[in-house]
Amino acid sequence: MDDPFAGVLTLTGVGAAAAQARSSVDALLRHRALRRDAGRLASESALQGARASATLGGGDADAVDDPVLQGALRVTAEVPELAQVWGRSPRQALARLHVLAARDLVDDPDRLGRPRAEADAVRLDQLLRLATAPTAAPGVVVAALVHGELLALRTFGTADGVVARAAERVVLVARGVDTKAVSVPEAGHLALARAYEPLAEAYAGGRPDGVGAWIRHCADAYARGAEVGLTLAETISAGPGAHASGAPREVGRRR
Repeated sequence: MDDPFAGVLTLTGVGAAAAQARSSVDALLRHRALRRDAGRLASESALQGARASATLGGGDADAVDDPVLQGALRVTAEVPELAQVWGRSPRQALARLHVLAARDLVDDPDRLGRPRAEADAVRLDQLLRLATAPTAAPGVVVAALVHGELLALRTFGTADGVVARAAERVVLVARGVDTKAVSVPEAGHLALARAYEPLAEAYAGGRPDGVGAWIRHCADAYARGAEVGLTLAETISAGPGAHASGAPREVGRRR
């Protein structure tokens, strides 16, 4: 059976980076806070992830009425439910992510959840088919490929970055990497923000070195996101009065 995602593992450093990312998330999932406070930790992860994603998308993570932030909050909150939908109907899940992310960003509500006319429908269909098919590629690699493809496709024309990062989080849950949705991959991407857009563009170029660099970047972001999750877990375990630091601020052009 053809398995193009598995072929990515042959690119320099990808296998090792993916293994390190998975190890970091596994360490988070073993934290004692998940025995009693998994729901609370997942909620805090969703909040911090939304703030980081909004910042990457050009929004203001400190302005509660910012439309990019509001969209990011809606999508991260619905990740656990959409992870259950993803395997059987990824197109439905993706459309729902756009409805949630772009609700306050479009003038015509009929545009919500609908790919723009100029989007590459064949490439999108192939992505969604491969993203839900059996593969020898680790879940972290599948998540990174989904993220990179959606950024390259600009499927909807609005909130594409927020949607791509939310889809990445959905895949991490659906593929069994972060089953509790407690890591914060968006915070990892924000910590690496200066490389984010250049590497996304390198991925879109389609050369093996660009694809490999993007996958390694995402794996690093997942490991950093797991560290953020560990900090949140420690804060929760410490009890009232402890505070986790908010997402760092790096506002760039909107993605």
